[in-house]
Amino acid sequence: MEFLIRAAEILQPNTPLHKVKKDILISNGKIAKIEDQIDFDGQIVSAEYLKVSAGWMDMRAHYNDPGIEHKEDLISGTQTALSGGFTDVVLLPNTDPIVSTKNGISYYQRFNESAQVTLHPLAALTIDCEGKEITEMIDLHTAGAVAFSDGLNPVWHTDILLKGLQYLQKFDGLLINKPEDKLLTSFGHMNEGEVSTMLGLKGMPVLSETVMIQRDLSLLAYAGGKIHFSLISSAESVELIREAKAQGLRVTCDVGVNYLKYTDADLSDYDTNLKVNPPYRTETDRLTLIAAVKDGTIDVVVSDHTPHDEECKKLEFDLADFGSTNQQTFYSVMLEVFGDDLDALIDRFSTMPREILGLENSQIAVGNDACLTLFNPSTQWTFDAKTNNSKSVASPLFNSELNGSVVGVVNKGSLFLNEYEA
Repeated sequence: MEFLIRAAEILQPNTPLHKVKKDILISNGKIAKIEDQIDFDGQIVSAEYLKVSAGWMDMRAHYNDPGIEHKEDLISGTQTALSGGFTDVVLLPNTDPIVSTKNGISYYQRFNESAQVTLHPLAALTIDCEGKEITEMIDLHTAGAVAFSDGLNPVWHTDILLKGLQYLQKFDGLLINKPEDKLLTSFGHMNEGEVSTMLGLKGMPVLSETVMIQRDLSLLAYAGGKIHFSLISSAESVELIREAKAQGLRVTCDVGVNYLKYTDADLSDYDTNLKVNPPYRTETDRLTLIAAVKDGTIDVVVSDHTPHDEECKKLEFDLADFGSTNQQTFYSVMLEVFGDDLDALIDRFSTMPREILGLENSQIAVGNDACLTLFNPSTQWTFDAKTNNSKSVASPLFNSELNGSVVGVVNKGSLFLNEYEA
């Protein structure tokens, strides 16, 4: 397959090509030429204000496959990822059965053989993600697990977390933990504060997050290794991680894209699509998270794509499940939050996830495999039943008109173009 990307502004920070407009010729899955102008008679992808970067990687998504496919499956999930601009997706292990065996890893590897998106499975740190007994981590690493996590569940058992950090050092593996003390969030539905009091809902305190981060950082300093905190949500968490980095600890973290847009004040009409865990916190927290993405304290922005069927969301607020579907609207939210600054932050969801996971980075250079995301900040589109590729409609942005769209994705030798952009 051969095609030309015409006059696209390349976003590749810290390289001579950054913010330079070029033609890019793709031939047989490789970048064949990068020049000011290339004569070509075949398929041409072009658009005013077209931009291109290394393929985007979502470091946290839940496709519920195998076992819970009525919420999402690998086919609908990868179509959603492509529409959202992602060439690579890291999947949580909280399926049925839990991803804790070599067969569980190979399930995704077989799918990757024919899929345009590359799926990277996380393996469970503990058996059944219950936090009681460690899995066969060396075997799972050898089989292809990119990191170890209990996914939706925090690692509550202190000794298990300590042993996990120690065992992972045998192959420089990464432990990913969601910082939450569940004893402090039991029966909670939103951020604990003035808004939860006014709405009459039990709150989930910031302390539930920071006490876990403090514990994990203490164990990291004691045992060594490296840890990644997934879905931090508070200003206090940012400061703890900033201090740990200054001390030289091997710690990284991510934030969900919607935490940069929403606060607990947005829950005033009890929209269950805004019920997430950790909860959206205050405006001060939101602004601190945005600043931390800009200064690099927060290494990665993830979609936190957690799709649900309507039966789990069209309920009273206190009965609805946590989570929303966010992959397809990822770029539009990022553009709304960061505007023109987004060009300099493109590595937060392209190269940085790969660096943290120890994967080969995708650089835009002649001779390299073409793994690219094409996008346009000037267009508008409507996220509705026609454009949505997920099985889930559990999004606070459903039926909204959004600015900025993904034009397409180049990966594994093929070109995907969004229908509403083609």
